[in-house]
Amino acid sequence: MPGVVHQISNAVLLAIVLAPLLGAILAGLFGKPLGRVGAQSVTILGVATSFALSAWVMWQLVVQGAQPFNENVYTWFQVGGLHANVGFMIDNLTAMMMVVVTFVSLLVHIYTIGYMADDPGYQRFFSYISLFTFSMLMLVMANNFLQLFFGWEAVGLVSYLLIGFWFKRPSAIFANLKAFLVNRVGDFGFLLGIAGVLFWFGSLDYGTVFANAPTIAHTTVAVFSGHDWSVPTLICICLFIGAMGKSAQVPLHVWLPDSMEGPTPISALIHAATMVTAGIFMVARMSPLFELSHTALNFVLFIGATTAFWTGLIGMVQNDIKRVVAYSTLSQLGYMTVALGVSAYSAAIYHLMTHAFFKALLFLAAGSVIIGMHHEQDMRKMGGLRKFMPITFWTSLVGTLALVGTPFFAGFYSKDTIIEAAAEHAHEAHDWIATYGYYAVLLGAFVTAFYSFRLLYLTFFGTPRWHDAAPAGYVAPEADSVEHEAELAHEHEADHGHGHDDHAHDPHESPWVVTVPLVLLAIPSVVIGFLTVGPMLFGTDVLGQHKQLPFFLGSIDVPAAHDVVGKLAAEFHGPVAYALAGFMGPAFWLALAGFLLATVMYWWKPELHVKARKLFALPVRILERKYGADDLWIGGFAGGGLLLGRLSRATDEKVIDGVFVNGSASVIDIAAGLLRKTQSGYLYHYAFAMILGLIAMLAVIIRFWQ
Repeated sequence: MPGVVHQISNAVLLAIVLAPLLGAILAGLFGKPLGRVGAQSVTILGVATSFALSAWVMWQLVVQGAQPFNENVYTWFQVGGLHANVGFMIDNLTAMMMVVVTFVSLLVHIYTIGYMADDPGYQRFFSYISLFTFSMLMLVMANNFLQLFFGWEAVGLVSYLLIGFWFKRPSAIFANLKAFLVNRVGDFGFLLGIAGVLFWFGSLDYGTVFANAPTIAHTTVAVFSGHDWSVPTLICICLFIGAMGKSAQVPLHVWLPDSMEGPTPISALIHAATMVTAGIFMVARMSPLFELSHTALNFVLFIGATTAFWTGLIGMVQNDIKRVVAYSTLSQLGYMTVALGVSAYSAAIYHLMTHAFFKALLFLAAGSVIIGMHHEQDMRKMGGLRKFMPITFWTSLVGTLALVGTPFFAGFYSKDTIIEAAAEHAHEAHDWIATYGYYAVLLGAFVTAFYSFRLLYLTFFGTPRWHDAAPAGYVAPEADSVEHEAELAHEHEADHGHGHDDHAHDPHESPWVVTVPLVLLAIPSVVIGFLTVGPMLFGTDVLGQHKQLPFFLGSIDVPAAHDVVGKLAAEFHGPVAYALAGFMGPAFWLALAGFLLATVMYWWKPELHVKARKLFALPVRILERKYGADDLWIGGFAGGGLLLGRLSRATDEKVIDGVFVNGSASVIDIAAGLLRKTQSGYLYHYAFAMILGLIAMLAVIIRFWQ
């Protein structure tokens, strides 16, 4: 269509990123005169504008056939031949991310009206989440590494502010510092990767770097004397270390569960649409570089498989409703990373999209439960809530079915494709890392189903337990957990104005500003996979009957030999046939086994889980301790830094100050004290000293004369 190319303009793209920023500035700097209604209005209007324009851009690209946009709109600085620009690269990959980020963010903004209604920091919170949206949009729309790094650090900064939003709570301050410090470790590697790109390509522009990527395919560098490293491997591993921090991959995953200390709306935003998805998006965007290094891809695959399975196991023993969903996010991020490691970048991004809807749904539903339970988060003190909170229950059920990969739900189409891609890669690669990756995501289906339905049964089924002093099956937490729970209860009362008397009242359904976003997220959690799996993954129309150009063509670069998704496309005959075939796959049967085990242990025979806990006391204890990862970071990394600081302080006080500064002064003081005693003021003392000196001098002269 003539003229379509010019319909995506700089003005539209600038409006998309600047509208949330303007809302954040107005709510943050002028929140008091604007008031609560004014602050929520300007931020919601800003994000709604971004969503509408993002949807329009995607329509232009996908339906109207507009060409991808890649232009610079502003020059930051120029040093020699290096140009630092603000620019946008808008293709199908970017457009999809823009729509997902702004849609989920818009619903979180609306949901916040109900969840934060009694919070004194109401305007400040709206300012932060709007700023979060701006930061993520700058990241995904960037056309160069420097702007990518700006957005990368901006989402880290805002997450720090939001995780510690209730800054009077010590646990929240600890959590945001933990997130900040762990991400600094990842960001150090990320910065080294960007420096490598600049050094070997002489440019930070995506287009220039990707076009010249083959020229460094066989270049090596001696990182250590006598040991040559492939330059693509070095760059990609450094970049992926940054992704490990942002997307919470083992061992840089420890900050994500603690991010639950922030209000529930931000938990949904971090876990579904911003922050943790940044690393997945970045690796997919850098596919032309990662495809040059088999070693880097294996590293990505191993880390993703470890995260997918082993962190999912921790979710099986969590009792805080938000932390179960948090460990689910860790596991699902592992699935996405496995897809990246087997070169199924499109499957990783597709799972990112579907996951954004049902994970935001599950988090916001958990927040609705917390509201209805008067800010109680321990599932052992819930039960029977489906009668009191029907909308929250049914939407939670939809989110759970999507998460476990039930055929015809959104999560099935993306998750099953990743498992099939891992199986295809393992069949072709014939190495232990590929096999490990496949079995990790396959067994993860059982783990996901078990902890998901465990949450559902403990929360919504069984006998109500909120009046019980010690619910059936309640296992007393450790001493530090008791102190932590008491602290949380106290802080919730202070922050939300709820006292212990509220627990005497029955739970209640949340207001419409909370339930409407749940319904709007439940709809795509059911249908988005069915409608998009053909066009986005397998290059067909919606029904899988006619071939068309791959959705991510030009956005993701995978050689034909590595294109496992392309090989799976040959067996795709439409979303219905794909879902029906899923009923016969091993992933479905493992998920069914997890569902049945959870049903028996937490619904039919709830006393069994108490016996199982005693029988498997050691494994449960290991999982509750999170494999000692927190101990390693706190006692090792943070503790090591603290020890180094104490040694430095001791060196400064005892050696530098004690020996050199204070010591030299002490020596002079002592010498002066001794000399002072020789000055008595009596003439005969001086005469005696002169005689002794003369005798000593004569003795020396006679000795040397001889």
